[in-house]
Amino acid sequence: METMQQIVGQARAAFNSGRCRSLGFRMQQLKALERMVQEKEKEILAALKADLHKSGPSAYSHEILGVLKELALAMDKLPSWAAPQPVKRDLLTMRDEAYVCPEPLGVVLIIGAWNYPFVLVMQPLIGAIAAGNAVVVKPSEICENMARLVSDLLPQYLDQELYPVVTGGVPETTELLKQRFDHILYTGNSTVGKIVMAAAAKHLTPVTLELGGKSPCYIDKDCDLAVACRSGCCKPSVGHCPQAADVTQALLAGLWGLEGTDQEIHIMTCWLIAPLAVLLNYMVWSLLAFVMFCLVFFFCQLIKRVISETFSGGVTGNDVIMHFFLSTLPFGGVGNSGIGAYHGKHSFETFSHHRACLIRDLKMEVMHKLRYPPGSQKKVDWAKFFLLKRFNKGQIGLLILALLGIVAAVVTIKVSFG
Repeated sequence: METMQQIVGQARAAFNSGRCRSLGFRMQQLKALERMVQEKEKEILAALKADLHKSGPSAYSHEILGVLKELALAMDKLPSWAAPQPVKRDLLTMRDEAYVCPEPLGVVLIIGAWNYPFVLVMQPLIGAIAAGNAVVVKPSEICENMARLVSDLLPQYLDQELYPVVTGGVPETTELLKQRFDHILYTGNSTVGKIVMAAAAKHLTPVTLELGGKSPCYIDKDCDLAVACRSGCCKPSVGHCPQAADVTQALLAGLWGLEGTDQEIHIMTCWLIAPLAVLLNYMVWSLLAFVMFCLVFFFCQLIKRVISETFSGGVTGNDVIMHFFLSTLPFGGVGNSGIGAYHGKHSFETFSHHRACLIRDLKMEVMHKLRYPPGSQKKVDWAKFFLLKRFNKGQIGLLILALLGIVAAVVTIKVSFG
């Protein structure tokens, strides 16, 4: 059996070979992953049924559909995501080439969660592959069937050296975290999140932590309770409603209501991912100030006020969790609910190093003599002029012509007296 050091070392050697840097290779791997999901749909649904008793339609819509959508987006947009992005230049660099170039980070570790064991591994994996990284995948050990399936399937479809799968429990994960990675994405609870972050800090490894948290929900007196009372992961965990009694009656079978509670009970001190509604008789703004939120959901006409006066990783108004499914929006928490975000292009950016590139035009060197010694007040004044003075487009055009004239004159003089 390979050790964790060997697995990570093999992935790093594969990354250093450079084969995952080309867009062609990345597209090939993404298409292979898409083919895996399509061809092994029955096996994926069976594993979800065995581990979590998820029904076929629910499992497909929550786990498979989102992965296929993310794959389609990544394959469609990858050329534009990976292209150098030009940036604005100032007067001293107006003739230079300046751009930001997205580059792969290296070897990434993705640790999945048990409640959505397929999508919470595959979605970040898509972004990491698109960004050109090697990826070590660690599915949740709680869902044994899904972990075993992912471990069996990925090597059949993807490059085995670049994208190894590690299974096992706490001992294996602990050993894995001792290795050096270039980024770690963990989905789970804040207690383990702190352990992951502490391990990453030893190597100065950046992290993305998607952690459980409170999801406050304000239901206005004019809302439609039949629409408002739903349940699921990342759904309301703390609620305020002027018609609490009616809401309690309207909660569906999957949502548990606890009345007469206060903020001292144990469940209010935990950060969780669970379908739970705690109905508190607080004024809405006291409630919304209670916690730094993972998500905020509300059914009311006070949307702009809630957005401007609360702080959260994400907000959905007139519905719940729907911002999770829009790939153009980042998904992530704040505070104890996590660090960083992903989904769509945000996944690509999370797993990319944004390299600053400036290619100088040596013909403009005459302007840059200001930086050379000896220093003088005149040089400082010229530097202030070039760097601090603001010009409109017309003025900039005239200034460029004037500077080009100066450069041409200098060149002519050198040629004449050369």
